[in-house]
Amino acid sequence: MLTELLSWNTLKNHCQIANIQMKALFEADSERFKRYSFSAAGITLDYSKNLINEETMSLLTQLAQDVQLEKLREAMFAGQAINSTEKRAVLHTALRNFSNQPVYVDGIDVMPQVYSTLKQIRDFVEQVSTGEKKGYTGKDFTDVVSIGIGGSFLGPKIMSEALKPYQQKHLKVHFVANVDGCHINDVLTGLDPETTLVIALSKTLTTQETLRNIQTAKDWFLASATQQDVSLHFVCVSTNIEAAQKFGIDKANIFPMWDWVGGRYSVWSAIGLPLALSIGYENFEQFLRGAYDMDCHFQEAPLMENMPVIMGLLGVLYRNFYGAQSQVILPYYHYLRGLPAYIQQLDMESNGKSVTRDNLETDYDTGPIIWGSEGTNGQHSFHQLIHQSKTPIPVDFMMPLKPHHDKAEHHDMLAANCFGQSQALMQGQTEEEVIAAMTKAKCATQEIEKLASHKVMKGSKPSNTLLFERLTPKTLGSLIALYEHKVFVQGVIWQINSFDQWGVELGKTLGRQVLNKIIDASLSVEMDSSTDGLIDIYRNC
Repeated sequence: MLTELLSWNTLKNHCQIANIQMKALFEADSERFKRYSFSAAGITLDYSKNLINEETMSLLTQLAQDVQLEKLREAMFAGQAINSTEKRAVLHTALRNFSNQPVYVDGIDVMPQVYSTLKQIRDFVEQVSTGEKKGYTGKDFTDVVSIGIGGSFLGPKIMSEALKPYQQKHLKVHFVANVDGCHINDVLTGLDPETTLVIALSKTLTTQETLRNIQTAKDWFLASATQQDVSLHFVCVSTNIEAAQKFGIDKANIFPMWDWVGGRYSVWSAIGLPLALSIGYENFEQFLRGAYDMDCHFQEAPLMENMPVIMGLLGVLYRNFYGAQSQVILPYYHYLRGLPAYIQQLDMESNGKSVTRDNLETDYDTGPIIWGSEGTNGQHSFHQLIHQSKTPIPVDFMMPLKPHHDKAEHHDMLAANCFGQSQALMQGQTEEEVIAAMTKAKCATQEIEKLASHKVMKGSKPSNTLLFERLTPKTLGSLIALYEHKVFVQGVIWQINSFDQWGVELGKTLGRQVLNKIIDASLSVEMDSSTDGLIDIYRNC
C-alpha cells in the first residue's frame, strides 16, 4: 500500500517539520528562480514559488521511483493494457507519434491505422476548405455543426477557441453538447441547411444526449432536403459503422475510433476533425507535433528535470501532505479561457477514484477539484479565497509572452497582474507591513487597530507559472500533453487506474432508465421514492 512506503512516510514527516516559508527561501537564495525553472517543448516552467527545497524534491523523486513511475510510463507508450479494468491499451500518444516507429497493440502495429486516418482527415478538410466538397444544391459549405459531449465536445471546442487567430475565415464551426434544446436551437437558428455540414462525434453512437441532438439536426435538415441528401451533409466519427450508415451517412464519411483512446484524450484523433476544419489541416498537424515534442520530453528527461513529473509530484505534495482539496488553473489570456474546463474533465474524470489497481480502497486522498478562470477577471472575485483562506489552493498561472494583437499596453498590464498575483501569494503581507503602510498613509490609530489584522496575508501560497512565446497550435499541443502526462504521473503515484470512468457510466445507465419511465409511466422500473416523485411532478406539469 502507498502509505506503507518508506518514501511516503519520510515525505510526510518532512512536511510536518519543515515549516517552509517561501519568502525566506527567496531571501536566502538569490539563485532560487534559476534553480527551480526550466524549459521544454516550447514551455517555460517556474516552480520556484512552491513549498520545496532540495530535500523535498529528492524525497518526491524517490517516491516516484518507488511506485515505478518510469516502468509504467514505458508500459503506456509501448501499448500495454495499463487500463486494467477494461483490459485496454492507453495510446493517445500514438495519435501524435512522428517517430516513424511502430506501436503495437496485441501484436499489431497500429500506426498504419493512425496514418490512414490522418490522411482521411487531411483530404476531407482540404475538400471542404477548397469547395471541392459541396452541399446538395451545389453550394460551398460555410458552417459546420459539431455534435458530441464530454471529450468529444470539450477538446475540439476549447482548442478551436484557443486558436481563434488561426481559424479559417470562410468556415465557421459551431459546437453542440447539452441535450437542453436551447443549445441546439440557438446553434441551428440562422444557419442555412444548404451550406451546413454536421459532424456526429460518438464512439459507439449510443450516448443519449448526442443521439438526440443528431436526430434534431437531421430533422432540421430534412425540412429543406431529402433523406438522399443526408449523405452529403452528415459525417460521423465512431466505431459503430452499421449505426452510422443506417442513419444515412456515407461509409466514406465515417472516421474511425479505437478502444485504446479514451474520450478525454481523443482530440488528437478524428474527434479533432472539427478542430482541423476550423484551423486547417496544417495547423492541426502542428498541434499534434507540439504534443509529440512533450511526449518525447516526458519519455526522455530525468525525473528531476521532467516537467510533467515535477508538476505531478507537486500536486501530490499539496493534496496529500498539506491538505489541499483543489487546484486552480489561471490562464492569463482570453483565448485560453476554456482551458480550466478542459483540464477539469481530464483530471477529475481520470483521478477521481478511491480504489487502487489492486482493488483496495485507498486510505489517502486522490484527485483534487479542478477549477479556474481567465485572468484578470478572477482577481476581482475568487482570488480573495486563495490569498486569505486557511485551505491551501495551489495555482497554475499561464501566459503567452507575445499576444496575437498589437495592443502592447494591454499585454503589459496582463503580464504585470499575472506576475504580481504569484508574487503576492508567495510573499503575503505581515501585520507589521500593514501597520507601516497605514501609518505612512496617515490613518488614525483607531482605524489601524481595527483593520490591520484583516489586511494580513500569510503568504507561502504555492504556484507554478507557465510561459510560452506565443500561443500557436504547436504550443497548445505541448501544453495539453503536459497536463495529460501530469495526470498520468499522479495516477501512478496514487496507484489508481486513470483511464476508466465507471462513475460516468453509472449516470448514463440510470439516465436511460429514468428517460424510459418519463416516456412511458406504465413501465415497471423500480425507483426510489424521490426519483419517482420528481418524475411524477415532471410528467404532470
